[in-house]
Amino acid sequence: MASRPSSAPHPVDQVPPFGKLTILGIQHVLAFYAGAVVVPFFIVKQLGLDDETLIHLINADLLTCGIATIIQSVGIGRFVGVKLPLIQGVTFTAVSPLIAIGAAATPPGADPKTGLATMYGSIIAVGLIVFLAAPFFAKLLRFFPPVVTGTLLTVMGTTLLSVSADDILRWTDDAPADTKAALTFESLAYAIGTIVIIVLIQRLFKGFMGTLSVLLGLVIMTGVAFAMGKTNFAGVGNASWVAVTHPFFFGLPQFSVTAIIAMIIVMAVTAVETTGDVFATGEVVGKRIAPRDIANALRADGLSTLLGGVLNSFPYTCFAQNVGLVRLTRVSSRWVVTTAGVFMIILGLLPKAAAIVAAIPSPVIGGASLAMFANVAVVGIQTLAKVDLRDNRNAVIVSTSIGLALLVTFRKEDILTAMPSWLQIIFGSGVTIGSLTAIILNILFFHIGRQASPDVAVVDGKKINLDDVNAMDRDQFVATFSSMFSAHTWPVERAWESRPFASVSELRSSFENAVLAATQQEAEELIASYSDIVSLVLDGQGDEQSLADTANLSVGDLTDKEAEELRALASAYRKKFGRPLVICVDNVVDRKHLLESGWRRVEHSPAREARFALGEVIDIADLRFDQLVADANPMRAAWDAGVERL
Repeated sequence: MASRPSSAPHPVDQVPPFGKLTILGIQHVLAFYAGAVVVPFFIVKQLGLDDETLIHLINADLLTCGIATIIQSVGIGRFVGVKLPLIQGVTFTAVSPLIAIGAAATPPGADPKTGLATMYGSIIAVGLIVFLAAPFFAKLLRFFPPVVTGTLLTVMGTTLLSVSADDILRWTDDAPADTKAALTFESLAYAIGTIVIIVLIQRLFKGFMGTLSVLLGLVIMTGVAFAMGKTNFAGVGNASWVAVTHPFFFGLPQFSVTAIIAMIIVMAVTAVETTGDVFATGEVVGKRIAPRDIANALRADGLSTLLGGVLNSFPYTCFAQNVGLVRLTRVSSRWVVTTAGVFMIILGLLPKAAAIVAAIPSPVIGGASLAMFANVAVVGIQTLAKVDLRDNRNAVIVSTSIGLALLVTFRKEDILTAMPSWLQIIFGSGVTIGSLTAIILNILFFHIGRQASPDVAVVDGKKINLDDVNAMDRDQFVATFSSMFSAHTWPVERAWESRPFASVSELRSSFENAVLAATQQEAEELIASYSDIVSLVLDGQGDEQSLADTANLSVGDLTDKEAEELRALASAYRKKFGRPLVICVDNVVDRKHLLESGWRRVEHSPAREARFALGEVIDIADLRFDQLVADANPMRAAWDAGVERL
């Protein structure tokens, strides 16, 4: 891949042409809009406020979302805003506490709007606190290794799918029993139609057209819904042209210590979510995230939340929905998101424009968000691919966090009913409980007390861990790991020179690096020391370790014809390359695959096959290393074996 010239700006900082910038910005707004308005809608309904207040809060929300997004993507100086393509939106985590604060601050029989002053006082206070505390939180970055961030992203993507499911089936919520099945089918048709359009455009088009897949899916399926009479734009005519919010519209803020403490807990949780979103976006756009980036992002969150309290809106955080859209479109420019912020400000000032977007049917929005949320999960899975999940501690962190997150997502209402009010903030969303679980378990396993390194082998019946390995002299090290290679010990001796090893993965890599750095003669001698696959499979001849490896080869009983072909394969291979046909058993699926892959290797050029054969030797060593680790961790090995059998 050609590297970017040093003088060229990073793709994040590049400005697309005006037309492309405009359309991509609109696409971000459409993807974001439903999530932006659902928080004020839900708070208004729960507090018993009127429709006029609802319209005002939605407009205030969109206006502040636009300003907050510009603060985050453009930045203010060097210390506010992460300057990545991140949309700012109202955090869902704050919904329950805000409703509780508003209800508690409203005396019996008083106007429901009375409690809004206390609600906005707590928002202003916590915004200021987050802004000032951002640098201290950024210093905690060491508590967010890939196992935590990857889990956070996977949890975000998977749990947000329930939001998509709610959007897709919203038409059926209040439907009579006799029409519910038909409406469910119709809703699924619109959602799946949207997904099909997105996938087809991604498949058929490249470049700019491919980046518009979500927008085109929304527009086309909304057109279909309009033609079928399932949506209308009557709300556009009823909406006023201009509506401008002003600071402290519901009165001067009131400050309550209890309310502020509740919101501090909320913002501590959303700070974790913002950290995950920043890492996700960094992964997607190929930009390394440093502690100062987290601090800058959190300062923008704090400033935006403070602004939200002043402009009659709510607490703000980075929106995971649009992280998925950035990955799906592969457009990294932060100026696209800045343009989306401008459009959100316009929507906040023009209720008629907002009414057009509001006419998009919920199943269509659900279908588009399904594709985007799944992409967030993919980013998480890619991050977890960098984690050594053979380490039982990492495996426990990932499995427990995802399990609890999905538990809360599936049975949220039942769980909240059983929880005291102070715990409902934590158990209010799968993202929250999953994120906190990953962070707490990572601290428990890797940061509290003296951390024993993982066991990697058994010597004379005694388990040895990574600390023991690092303390070994050359002879002890060779004696422990020499079984990984046949006849030759120089790969192990050279691996010993790479001590100390910071992780089991680093120890494993040291053997691979030693083999790859071998001279051509050393490599040939190493390959020649291994038993031919025919001798092992058909004749049962070879060294003890090779025969043990071959016991795991699931090819069954070969017929006479297959055995004859296998001998012919080995003979042809040795005749052409002058070495035994070495194959790692983990790379063989069945008898047919064994023969087909072997004959393909006979067709290789000598240079290519030399590299291929050396790769097989490395794979065999890797397999034997896994066995050493399994011997030292029998319970984990038994669990893994059971999963593989399933």
